[in-house]
Amino acid sequence: MRAARKLVVGMLALAVLSGCQSTSGGANKASNDGGPTVAPTSRATTAGDDAWQIPQHRVAGMMELSGYADHVSVPTGQPFRLFVTSTAGAFTVRAFRIGWYGGAGAKLVWTSSQFPGKAQPQPILTKERMVTAINWSPTTTVQTKGWPAGSYLLLLRASNGKETYVPIVIRSDSARGAVLIVNGVNTDQAYNGWGGFNLYVGGRKHSHDQRSMMVTFDRPYAYNPARGVLHDNLPLVQLAERSGVRLAYATSVDLQADPGLLAGARAIVFGGHDEYWSLLMRQAVTKARDAGTNLAFLGANSIYRRMRYAADPHGPNRIIVDYKDAGLDPVHNAPDTTVNWRQYPFPDPENSLVGMLYECFPASGAFTVREPGFFLFAGTGAKAGSAYPGLVGNEADRAYPIKGTPANLQVVAHSPTTCAKRHTFSDATYYTVKSGAGVFATGTIEWVRALQGPDPKYGVGPASVAFAQKVTLNLFTALAAGPMGRTHPAVGNLAGVHNLASTSTGTGGPVGKGGPGGT
Repeated sequence: MRAARKLVVGMLALAVLSGCQSTSGGANKASNDGGPTVAPTSRATTAGDDAWQIPQHRVAGMMELSGYADHVSVPTGQPFRLFVTSTAGAFTVRAFRIGWYGGAGAKLVWTSSQFPGKAQPQPILTKERMVTAINWSPTTTVQTKGWPAGSYLLLLRASNGKETYVPIVIRSDSARGAVLIVNGVNTDQAYNGWGGFNLYVGGRKHSHDQRSMMVTFDRPYAYNPARGVLHDNLPLVQLAERSGVRLAYATSVDLQADPGLLAGARAIVFGGHDEYWSLLMRQAVTKARDAGTNLAFLGANSIYRRMRYAADPHGPNRIIVDYKDAGLDPVHNAPDTTVNWRQYPFPDPENSLVGMLYECFPASGAFTVREPGFFLFAGTGAKAGSAYPGLVGNEADRAYPIKGTPANLQVVAHSPTTCAKRHTFSDATYYTVKSGAGVFATGTIEWVRALQGPDPKYGVGPASVAFAQKVTLNLFTALAAGPMGRTHPAVGNLAGVHNLASTSTGTGGPVGKGGPGGT
């Protein structure tokens, strides 16, 4: 993944569809496990509050101020425990709900009183090179009565001015009749380097050979302490809430823990980077599609890594297991052996659900329209060959005429793309199934990040932002209306676009073999 643009994320500069989703919030009480009762000190307002942003110079160090919650999501009214270490003095916690809120980007829902600073023990490094702070004692229990469903950032601020985030989702009880936004917490945790190890590198030399075989949600986030939320989720949530459609919220973990949540959903939307999927997650989403629920993959590299969950003392599904090698995985010959989805044993490439395969990293290019009459491109002014610089990056997908690719796959954008020294294409696709569900995929991680505004460093200008925003608004309207295939059946055209089955132009690796690939 590319480096974060800024920790302070710019607001959406939309000129369409005014208004915001109204939510109600009130003062809530937090009690300290083994400590004093924490009284609420503020109430949420109907307006937004830009105090949720952390300037880069205030970001706290790893053990200076950091924390985690014992759940990645809870329903409204269910408490969660917060575990915090602070050598930076006393601190407070403020809960901000991400949304449009007139352009402020978030709303203050709750503020704690002050906690005394306490240095927690150094984290544990297990034999699987998993860094865990399961040995920390709880700082407080946060009550969520009255908190609306949504994506939240808990902002911790120490007396020395240093700040950090703890992300959490207040999940919806049901997605029936709503567009469900899924926060890709598995992928966020896979890349989390807090404590010096993640699923890619580890140790003093940041070596791939010393990578973690498992990672846990029982630790804070490193570097940009909510990178996945800020760049692959926040711009999408802001735009979705401004669209006015009915929304619901959940995380990757919830797709496994409570697949019934998906029943009757109008659509399920995945953000900019949702790479790590368990077998049960994929089964639940496939079942929903086949029952008429639309899907939207607004990124790339989705469903590339097959992982499984394990439990720890804080509960089920707290540990992500991914050896990335069938020979290393003790479960070495099973449908949930932790390899890439396209690899043996039991290869099941992502194209049967997404429509495409992961193609490459690092990718760059201009999103190039192939079918200007595609219904989601309405009102953009796009013509055949219209190119929108910077929208392809930094990972990309491509459609391939191989087993599993939907027969009616419609390639609506076909973008010349450079991956390091390789030249290939990134596609945006659409297909429909018998249930009437439609599945749209942008084929680029940059799509969601571009929704927050221009980024000259990566070549994303105002025209590219306006195009991505308009298409995404069209998408939310279409998703909320019901099965898209009933009014917009896909018209297959892959044969006229790409007839090579080999994946040699990319870095994602071949289909049906072992070995490393991807990022």
